[in-house]
Amino acid sequence: MIVAETTTEPLLDLRNIEVRYGAITALRGVDLHVKTGEIVAIVGPNGAGKTSLLSAVAGLVKPVSGSISLSGKSLAPVGLEDIVRHGIALVPEGRNIFASLTVEENLQLGATSRRDSEVNTDIGRFFSTFPILGERRNQPAGLLSGGEQQMLAIARALLSRPKLLMLDEPSLGLAPKIVEQVYVELEKIRDDGITILVVEQNAARAFAVADRAYIMSHGQFALSGTPADLRDNAGFDAAYFGVSMDSESRDGA
Repeated sequence: MIVAETTTEPLLDLRNIEVRYGAITALRGVDLHVKTGEIVAIVGPNGAGKTSLLSAVAGLVKPVSGSISLSGKSLAPVGLEDIVRHGIALVPEGRNIFASLTVEENLQLGATSRRDSEVNTDIGRFFSTFPILGERRNQPAGLLSGGEQQMLAIARALLSRPKLLMLDEPSLGLAPKIVEQVYVELEKIRDDGITILVVEQNAARAFAVADRAYIMSHGQFALSGTPADLRDNAGFDAAYFGVSMDSESRDGA
C-alpha cells in the first residue's frame, strides 16, 4: 500500500472563483485548496453551490472570474476533453453509468484517455476490489443496485488513474450500510495515493473521513477547518443550514 505524503503545495488551488448561470450567481469569490494525500469535504444544503464548484474544476462550466490550478498549472487553457488526461476524475451525482452497457464495458470507458497496456490488469484489480462487479461483469449495468452502481462509477473514474478524484453526493439514495461501504473504500483509495474532494449533504459521514472540510452556503464558504474544529464551532448549525450569511436573498446551484 502506498500512502501519499501531504505536502505544503496544493494539488488543487481555486482562487476567487465566480460562476454564473445567466443572472444567477452560483459561486462568488470562492477560495479552496486541496493538498496531495488529503480527503477534503464540502458540505452544505441543496442549492449551496457545491455541484457548481465541482463542475468548474471538471471543466463542465467556465468561471467568469478567478483561477483554477492543478499541481501549480492553470487549467484555464485545458479543454473539457483533456481534463481527465490532466489527472482529474469526477463521479457525478446520480453516477451516470451507461445502463445498457455491461459492467465491463462501463469500466473500459473509464480508461479511454489512457494509452498504456495495463487497462485490462486494472479492470481485473477492480473486480477483486469490488467482487460483485466481477460476478456481474457481463450483465447490463442498469441491473445493478444503487450501491453497486456507485461502486461501478467510482471504479470507472479510477481507471483514468487520476491525481484527484472528485465525488458529488456519493451517499445520495443509498442505505446506511452501503454508505458505510462506500466511505471505507474512499479511505482505501486515499491510502493508495489518490487525493479526494467529496461533496456531501451527509456532514457526519463526510467528517468521519475528511482531513479538512468547508461549509458552503449561498455560493460561498461560511466556515472551514478540521472536522473537529467545525463540530465545536458555535456557528456550524447556522452555516450548514444556510442561514449564516446576511439576509440578502442569494441564489446558488
